[in-house]
Amino acid sequence: MAQGAGEVHGTVAEGFEAVRAEFAAFVGAEPVDPGAQLAAYQDGRLVVDLWAGEVTGDSLSGVFSVTKGAAYLVTALLVEEGLLELDRTVADYWPEFAAHGKGAVTLRQLLSHRSGVIGADDGFAAEELADDRIIAERLAGQRPFWQPGTAHGYHALAIGALVGEVVRRVTGSSVQELYEERVRAPYGLDFYLGLPESERHRHRDVLPMLPTAEQQATMAASAHPGRYNRLAIAFNTSADPAFDLVAFVNSRTALAKSPASVGGVGNARGIAGMYAAMLGGFNGRGPLLKADTVRDFARPQSVGEDLVAGGSASYALGFQALGLEYPALGADTFGHAGAAGALAFGDPRTGLAYGYTRRRFAFPGGPAPENERLARAVYQAAIA
Repeated sequence: MAQGAGEVHGTVAEGFEAVRAEFAAFVGAEPVDPGAQLAAYQDGRLVVDLWAGEVTGDSLSGVFSVTKGAAYLVTALLVEEGLLELDRTVADYWPEFAAHGKGAVTLRQLLSHRSGVIGADDGFAAEELADDRIIAERLAGQRPFWQPGTAHGYHALAIGALVGEVVRRVTGSSVQELYEERVRAPYGLDFYLGLPESERHRHRDVLPMLPTAEQQATMAASAHPGRYNRLAIAFNTSADPAFDLVAFVNSRTALAKSPASVGGVGNARGIAGMYAAMLGGFNGRGPLLKADTVRDFARPQSVGEDLVAGGSASYALGFQALGLEYPALGADTFGHAGAAGALAFGDPRTGLAYGYTRRRFAFPGGPAPENERLARAVYQAAIA
């Protein structure tokens, strides 16, 4: 049900009142986002549960690359159980991957965005990108775009399928199936890899970006002229016909198949809840991971120049090393942002888990700028 754009709904725990004020300042500004949610847990307790605009706290929407966190969680579970070893080669589990000099790539390097397999030379059709098995089959025979292990770059639409194929070769099940069986269903999370028909009524499409004239000028000035540069390959904008990421994430095919790189659907409570479940007891169940596993997967692995996105980027084992990206947060904070503006993370030192979603695709893409203020407010309340 639609609500007043600037009106904030929901609750915060004692001590988190400043978070509500910060959220209200954002949603009351111009231009107002047509729907945003913010949730946070500390030690498994819901301490922030806010929403505004044309959503409720229960509404679901595409969270783009926040989805990757679920794939990495499934991988961490299998590493903890000894079914996967980080320093074995990917080809040990998936022999076809060794083609074109990729035989020495380890699972650690793959997770750390160091394999160089960022996409396909000739791009993917949208129907192909909805199916992780098809992506994996094509990328097994793809040459890497740099010497594996020597540098890192964001494997934006590929990493979920690549990691997922390793998982499937070891377990016989997909990332989506294992996430549902071992994570979402038992912990009661409102974060789906494959949206059931019974939940479709809660889904709200992500809306395309509406850049201002100034933002349009910035985009035009920074646009790379090459159709086949690494950024275009990684985000499939080199494909013919042109690929529309927003339309793809909203499509019924992507909602049903939920590719593990970008296809998850959830709300702020759900994406924050996944990190809360990793860190400690949640919804009456014990932690999903041991503290040592969390520490290992949160430790930065690739730091510095990103050969795909440009500029500096920091990756742990799959997860983004957000303690390096957001100085106001704890050093060990790990999580993942989504292209439209969503962000989810966990901080093992404070037991804090954070989730933010918005419907309108934020400029310039990636975690929406307001996350810096909102995350700081939540963190400061958590450590007060």
